Amino acid sequence: MIKAIKGFNDILPEQAAKWLQLEAVLANVLARYGYEHIRLPIVEQTDLFARAIGGATDIVEKEMYSFADKSEPPTPLTLRPEGTAGAVRAVIEHNLLRGDTPKLWYIGPMFRYERPQKGRYRQFHQIGVESFGSALPDADSELIAMTHLMWQELGLKDEMRLQLNSLGEIDERYAYRDALVAYLTDKQDQLDEDSKRRLSTNPLRILDSKEASTQALLADAPKLADFLGAETKAHFEQVQAYLTTLGIDYDINPHLVRGLDYYNKTVFEWVTDKLGSQATVCAGGRYDGLVGQLKSMDTRESKDDKLPAKSEPAVGFAMGLERLLLLIDAVNPMPPMSACDVFVVAHPEVYSSGISYAQNLRHTRPDLRVKMASATSMKAQMKKADKSGAALTVIIAQQELDDNTISIKHMQTGEQQSVAQDWLATAENFTRL
Repeated sequence: MIKAIKGFNDILPEQAAKWLQLEAVLANVLARYGYEHIRLPIVEQTDLFARAIGGATDIVEKEMYSFADKSEPPTPLTLRPEGTAGAVRAVIEHNLLRGDTPKLWYIGPMFRYERPQKGRYRQFHQIGVESFGSALPDADSELIAMTHLMWQELGLKDEMRLQLNSLGEIDERYAYRDALVAYLTDKQDQLDEDSKRRLSTNPLRILDSKEASTQALLADAPKLADFLGAETKAHFEQVQAYLTTLGIDYDINPHLVRGLDYYNKTVFEWVTDKLGSQATVCAGGRYDGLVGQLKSMDTRESKDDKLPAKSEPAVGFAMGLERLLLLIDAVNPMPPMSACDVFVVAHPEVYSSGISYAQNLRHTRPDLRVKMASATSMKAQMKKADKSGAALTVIIAQQELDDNTISIKHMQTGEQQSVAQDWLATAENFTRL
């Protein structure tokens, strides 16, 4: 028997209904902030991710699904492991930075090869948001405020805690990195194995090590905040001031870093302790240099290849939908959603009339989900109606046609009544809950 690949999961109808409800809430909040939807391909050139994410990151080194296509010479391609690089590529390719600066969101599957675990799979789903064109701290705080509203709409406000940090500009971060490496080099034998590897590849990631011994070692390590310049500090302080104005609580986490190289200045995470150990549900931050970095990929062969491509400030975030749904199920479960509101049962001898009635009802009441079974016996159709979760069953037989009526069975109480054939055309008689 052929089964799904490990880490690539089916989302069955009962669970998919929850996904639709969640996505509708998130899309509504995004629309209220004026963000526009963009649909991006799931396959990009491998160079895009290697250049944007960073060659020394775990994603590029170990987790990407990459392959060569059938062109001559073959082009290295990769199933997208995250969405920001593709969004920036689309913005550059289609000149979306001309005129009004874009505010975009996207949703869909991402792919990383790692050990599947609860809420973390090899094919997982994210909603991502990217805001371009503003270097000011109000853009950072707007995204955080928007996620805060999402938690309110989902009934999760009390389950989430915001963590903030500033990674500074690239020169500030490099200076800090050198100091951190110098401090840890003499203590390599006290580091966990993963941190030893990162010391020579991506030392800032050691800061978010989950090993208690490594965290104890970091207690006396140089602090990133001590390497930040006046402009960076002022930016971060203004972000905090905006959040205070909006009544959004936060914690400063000096060990908060991102696993991707393109971030600068503000980074943030929304975390919860309702999924076992502290889990990150949403993460993001500012990445002012990425647009210029990816622009330069297209100008390397030009005469101006020694000049840096003009960049655009940007800030964004992504949240994993699987983990978010696990949190919702744990603290504020969505009510079950049946497959239909009205089930139409028609006697086999007048089944055509039943089809016609159901189709007309779908036109007159587009708010209702109307379902039918095949033209089997009335008993078999009623059994399917019982299992459908419908609130009402409409029954049509020859008697109903002769009287220009329908029989309505209220499925929760079992009460049955005869009403005019157009009874359901009036919304007041039945409103979908």
